[in-house]
Amino acid sequence: MKRFLAITCTLSIALASSCATSPTGKRQLSLISDREVTSMGLAAYTDLKRTVPISRDQRKTAYVRCISNAITKHLDDDQQWEVTLFDDDQVNAFALPGGKIGVYTGLLKVAETPDQLAAVMGHEVAHVRANHGKARVSASLAGQAGLAIGQVLIGATANSASAQTMAALGLGLQFGVLMPYGRGQESEADVLGLDLLANAGFDPRASTQLWRNMAAASGGSTPELLSTHPAPTTRIRDLEAQMPRALEILRAARAKGRQPNCSV
Repeated sequence: MKRFLAITCTLSIALASSCATSPTGKRQLSLISDREVTSMGLAAYTDLKRTVPISRDQRKTAYVRCISNAITKHLDDDQQWEVTLFDDDQVNAFALPGGKIGVYTGLLKVAETPDQLAAVMGHEVAHVRANHGKARVSASLAGQAGLAIGQVLIGATANSASAQTMAALGLGLQFGVLMPYGRGQESEADVLGLDLLANAGFDPRASTQLWRNMAAASGGSTPELLSTHPAPTTRIRDLEAQMPRALEILRAARAKGRQPNCSV
């Protein structure tokens, strides 16, 4: 029992003192360092480039890079971003800690215009900017510690609990980085992403048409990009509520000459 109380107190102290604030003011767990989550992102990206075919279509690759560069070059940090176009029919994209972006060729069939593709890429970059991957990994670690306490109560060691938890959750390079985000994080990334694409000079109104395209493309199944997202109707309503502010950002960006010319 003393051992259980000691672990419980240690976990409680760690969780109470290990929170961070996202760009929109939301509190989230932060149990690992920026360096650690960046290492996870880089490792996952390297693994994907080794296992998923990379597109050899130079025009499409240049198109995706044009949009990515337009969004990331106006961020208020020194992060160097890299984008890879994967030759895969998934309707999907992602961004990882460490400044890595992946777009699947299947997405280009649904995101029909540069502004629509910018809506997806802005959304994914927003996840990184809001430290959502770090929060996901931290939540996993907190859950793992909780399971360890349960294992102690039945006489197992903390090390065996950790191993069992790793196996049960399938933890690896992709966990907490490429796994789907929660709906609250998705909604936050929508708001931040809308600002990012507008600040780059893309039309934020294209975001609502993108999600209509996503809904139409589902064909009775759910695209990977929609797997844990809010329903398209909810998402469109929420985006439209944010549109007046996003259009103000767009007007300011256009006044600065920001009007990307990206095409296939």
